[in-house]
Amino acid sequence: MGFAQWLDAFVEEKGLNLDQHFEKIGPSGQLNVIPLANVIQAMKITDKSEQAQIKSALVRLDFRNADVMDYFDHLSGALAI
Repeated sequence: MGFAQWLDAFVEEKGLNLDQHFEKIGPSGQLNVIPLANVIQAMKITDKSEQAQIKSALVRLDFRNADVMDYFDHLSGALAI
């Protein structure tokens, strides 16, 4: 199973709402409203090294029953313009 398939299964298993959004102020100073679906899509096109790090972090958080949305919120900051 590739990373994209694994990530889709993870998101579905957790019942995450892909329409949920994160609000971030970008380097331009403007407010960015970033849907979870966009964060997921960006994760799928990162290089294999980053994908391995993301998967490892999500597995650790899941094992600890932590809120993975905090991690997705953190990652959404990289998409803010």
